[in-house]
Amino acid sequence: MRARCSAEKSIAALVPAQASPAIAGPLAGGDRAFRDPVKGGRSRIVLYSHDTMGLGHKRRNWLIAQALSTAGLEADILLISGMGEVSAVPMLAGVDTLTLPALSKTADGQYQARRLNLKLQEVVRLRSQLILAAIKNFRPDLLIVDNVPRGAVRELDAALEYIRRHLPTRCVLGLRDILDSPAAVRHDWHRAENTAAIRRYYDTVWIYGDPAVFDARREYRFPADIVAKVRPLGYLDPRRRSPSTTAHTQIQQLGLPSNGELVLCQVGGGQDGASLAQAFAQATFPIGTLGVLLTGPFMPTEAQQRLYALAQGNPRLRLVDYLAEPTLLLAQASRVVAMGGYNTTCEILAYQTPALVVPRLSPRQEQWIRAERLRRHGIVDVLHPADLTAQAITEWLHRPILAGPAGLDINLNGLDNLVVEVQRLMIADLPDSRAS
Repeated sequence: MRARCSAEKSIAALVPAQASPAIAGPLAGGDRAFRDPVKGGRSRIVLYSHDTMGLGHKRRNWLIAQALSTAGLEADILLISGMGEVSAVPMLAGVDTLTLPALSKTADGQYQARRLNLKLQEVVRLRSQLILAAIKNFRPDLLIVDNVPRGAVRELDAALEYIRRHLPTRCVLGLRDILDSPAAVRHDWHRAENTAAIRRYYDTVWIYGDPAVFDARREYRFPADIVAKVRPLGYLDPRRRSPSTTAHTQIQQLGLPSNGELVLCQVGGGQDGASLAQAFAQATFPIGTLGVLLTGPFMPTEAQQRLYALAQGNPRLRLVDYLAEPTLLLAQASRVVAMGGYNTTCEILAYQTPALVVPRLSPRQEQWIRAERLRRHGIVDVLHPADLTAQAITEWLHRPILAGPAGLDINLNGLDNLVVEVQRLMIADLPDSRAS
């Protein structure tokens, strides 16, 4: 069964026409209006992502920045990112980046400095002060925070409190479709006091997913006042991303044959994708098929060396460490074997490529839950990591692709709905929904 992935669901069908009722009185920041472009001012938008594991947060915020910059909003956009690689993406006019000293997340979910020889509290304090300085000087009209209400290790607290007391900035929390298991989310959010932070600092919460797949409001049992702030927007369609000349050149330089089929393996950033990559590299591809393996820029050196040794003995296997726009390959692929991250899933949904998803199980259950929900709707095939072998992948690659009845009509109109939401937030007399 295949999904009917719709880009036609409007925001009107997903959110109330009116703003959420105000919880408290006006803030110290005073007038909540955006700069009026008609009077010569350009709105200012900050997109924050903590970026401690993989490329997902960076790619998601860059896609949002592109959508906003091309929507005629007359806005300057600053991406505050914990991933230096975001600065390697060609910027549009009116878009720029501030790169924070990098953090990384260990296998058990703990944070540490990625490169600097600093204690965690030192690098977090440095990042926090850089964020605060950017907010003070850029004075955004809108702050969009990706996924973590208080930032990594609460590094956003100082900036959020400054906005609360001194600026008329609207604050939005953007959540991916699935965060983790309900029990883990309730535990983590209670420990981090996320619900209190959303009440105090955020005007609205966007969910980049479709409730028909996973309704976070119900699954996570959000309190009623938090539910009132939530806007499910739909999945973010990667086909809206504008590939750079560099991205097209990278594809041409691969020298892929024009005849025959291509099967693709994607392991995200690569730091936890070595097992899947090795199983794919050892699989037997169908006759006339070329296998292309995207290892990701963060795959450990030892794992890369093993993969290159395998590739040297297999002329039908091509290894690529990084592509600026992997969807250019996905669009050519007849099948894809991939982990189950948010961005990869959006790409599979958008291009409707037959997919075998091998999700990771730690440090969060997010990928497994997402893959299982989509499998139930007949959209992807799923292989549990415990069952991962080269033979299992070989069998899937040789299995006929059966065309079934159309499945769930998944909303991929998240970017258009996001732009509508930004325009809604720019209304000067919108009531404030943040607690005092």
